[in-house]
Amino acid sequence: MTCSKIGGESLRNRDPMKKDMISELPEALLLHILSYVPTEDVIATSVLSKRWKSLWKMVPKLEFKFLSMLRIDDVYRLLILHKAPFLESFHLKIEDAKGRSDISFLIGIAFSHHVRELVLNLCHDDQKKVRFPSVLCSYNNTLEVLELAQDVLLDFPSRVCFNALRELHLCHVEFKDEESVCNLLSGCPRLQDLVVERYSSFDVETYTIAVPSLQRLTIEDDGSQDMYGGGYVINAPSLKYLSIKDLYGIDFCLIENAPELVEADINDVSHIDNENILASLTSAKRLSFQLTMFLYLPLCIKYPTGSIFYQLVSLELDIKGINWWNLLSFMLDSSPKLQSLKLDGSCWEDCPVGWEWNEPKCVPECLLLHLETLVWRSYGWQREDEKQVATYILKNAKQLKKATFDPAYVGPKELEKLEKRREMLNELASVARGSTSCHLVFESE
Repeated sequence: MTCSKIGGESLRNRDPMKKDMISELPEALLLHILSYVPTEDVIATSVLSKRWKSLWKMVPKLEFKFLSMLRIDDVYRLLILHKAPFLESFHLKIEDAKGRSDISFLIGIAFSHHVRELVLNLCHDDQKKVRFPSVLCSYNNTLEVLELAQDVLLDFPSRVCFNALRELHLCHVEFKDEESVCNLLSGCPRLQDLVVERYSSFDVETYTIAVPSLQRLTIEDDGSQDMYGGGYVINAPSLKYLSIKDLYGIDFCLIENAPELVEADINDVSHIDNENILASLTSAKRLSFQLTMFLYLPLCIKYPTGSIFYQLVSLELDIKGINWWNLLSFMLDSSPKLQSLKLDGSCWEDCPVGWEWNEPKCVPECLLLHLETLVWRSYGWQREDEKQVATYILKNAKQLKKATFDPAYVGPKELEKLEKRREMLNELASVARGSTSCHLVFESE
């Protein structure tokens, strides 16, 4: 093992006549410094002097990567020798098939050292699952962060007890059954942050997230593995932030209870037949929508009847698709307090007959009283429907302070298009604005 260096000079090769200022630091400060040094280098400091011989045993952070079976034996020994009153964090990344065969002992020792953050990543070409030791989860009062990734099998026949767990990250792990999902999540009474990355219906058909204490939820579902069907049921009465991405391989996403939601980022969920996405987000203050990944298909989404976004002040829509104008009209009409509107992108093709922009019969309240900023990235200056939408907003937004348009790209050698774009932008700049204080900006000019 190589010895750590400070200031580019090996600790072992320092001039003995020079005063060793590092070794004279208080032990608490030395341990704090060493906690940010790779574990192997920390252990190597034991050869420096008598002062350093056992110091590594008190460092509260341990991290071991790419472990083989032989090196795991070393980790066993190091953990047994470790004397810190608690382990602040313990990270293990094992890619050797034999080395993954029995992790229960390592995790058991970490639990006996009152580990607060456990990160386990098991990955091997054979993709065989390694069972997480559920027997160690019957009672734990110290673990605060748990991250599990790759070839981990979670089988919880009974409810776990992680009384202190605040953060849980599950990255492409596999549950034995739906009961195991419920037994894990229901056993975390203080859970605030949950991240789920998985393949659609790879392990369980209905993934139920019922956590009263949950405040942040991130779901990323990769349906590219030909695993289709199933879905999510979310019941999180304390939820403040929600991020959902790539739910194009599932049948449903039911958000049953999220009355405290403040911010939501929703991507690629437009095709779900019985989703209630819009109806469940009416309490949010900030929303971002990118609802379809297929630009050539019309946007199909249910519009809730009578639902008003009373709290919404910031809205971002990705409009790279067909039939987005209906959604924009609905959101403007349903968001009376909207202050900031961001539109991103432009349709690749002209809107088919029947999907064009239709000017609302009544000007939405948000345009008359509250909208202050408009940002339109990749503005389709050559498209008549986008020109109509931009003109409508500029004419009717009485409180608008700044409107920024970032026109769709035109190559420097396409002189004819550049001239045409300039003419169209000048035409937009000459539109009579509803707000006398509105500042119009064309960013890419």
